[in-house]
Amino acid sequence: MTCARSSLLRALVAAPLALAVAGGLAGCGSSDPVASALQGQTVTVTIPGAIGTSTAPVAPQESPAAPGSADGASNAADPTDPPAGGDGADASGDSDTTPVPAPGSGTDGSTPSATAAPVASAPRPTIHLLQTALLRDAPGGRVIGQLTPRTEFNSPTVLAVVRQRGSWLGVLSSALPNDRVGWISARVRFEAFRNNYRVDASLGRREVVVRRAGRIVQRFPVAIGGVGTPTPRGRFAVTDKLLTQSAASPYGCCILALSGHQLATPQGWGGGDRIAIHATNLPETIGTRASLGCLRAPTEAIRRVVSTVPLGTIVTITA
Repeated sequence: MTCARSSLLRALVAAPLALAVAGGLAGCGSSDPVASALQGQTVTVTIPGAIGTSTAPVAPQESPAAPGSADGASNAADPTDPPAGGDGADASGDSDTTPVPAPGSGTDGSTPSATAAPVASAPRPTIHLLQTALLRDAPGGRVIGQLTPRTEFNSPTVLAVVRQRGSWLGVLSSALPNDRVGWISARVRFEAFRNNYRVDASLGRREVVVRRAGRIVQRFPVAIGGVGTPTPRGRFAVTDKLLTQSAASPYGCCILALSGHQLATPQGWGGGDRIAIHATNLPETIGTRASLGCLRAPTEAIRRVVSTVPLGTIVTITA
C-alpha cells in the first residue's frame, strides 16, 4: 500500500469532482433542467416537456496501468484524512507546490497550428475517488467542502490532478471558484490513471480542438456566450458525460459538463451556473455569440466527444 502511494506521487511529479453544488447547467437558454440519476453507471438528464429517455455510460477513465507502476496505482491506504493545519491560503499562489505546465503540446503551453507535426505530451494524472474526501483551500489547510465518490449527476467522481505537495494533491473541482485549486489528502482511497486527452476551446476562433497524446483527433465550431453572458475563460475539468432525453431539447443530444461556473448568469435564470459543451436544437447559432455561457457544438461532434473523452480531462478556454 505504501509502495503504491509513493509510486503515484513520483508519477505526479514526473508527469507533471466533484462536490454537488449547482442544480443544473448554465448558458443553454432553456427552461430549468431536472437532473435525475439511474442506478449503476448511467445518467439521465430530464428536460421538462421532453419525451423519451436516454442514458450514457460514464466509465471513469481509460484503463489504468498495473498497480504500483509509474503509470498508475490503486491507493487503499489509511482512509482517515489528516487533521486541518490552520486556516490555509490560496493554493494557486503557493511557491512550494509543483505546478503542471499550462495546457499545450509544447513545454511552454503553446498550441501548435493545424499543420504542425503532433508533439507527444505527457499524460495528466487523474484519480477516481473511492471514498469521501475533505476538500481544503491549501495543503493541510481550512476545510472548504467534501467530495463524494459520486457527482451530483451520479457519475463517478474523477478529479484532474494539477499539483502535488508532499502527500497532498491539488485538484480541479466544481466546488471551487474558477481558476482555483483545491487540495485533498493522498491518504484517501482512490484509483489513479493517466489521461492522454485534452480539450482546448478558442473563443476568438469559436472552435474546439480535442487532442489525444498531442495529436488532433477532433476540431469543430461552436457557439459562444453572448455579449452580456460571455463564456468564462480558464482551466476546467470534465465532471460528467450526459445524454438528454431528446435531441430536440435545448441541450441537443449530449452534454460534456465542466467544473467551471458562469459568473454572469442573467437575472431570473434558474438553471444553475455550471458551464458545459453541449449540442443544441438551434444549429444555426453555431459559430456566433448566442449562448448564456456554454459552448454549443454540432451534434455528431459532441456525440463523439462524449463517447471518447474521459472524465477528468482538462478543458482550457482561451480568448
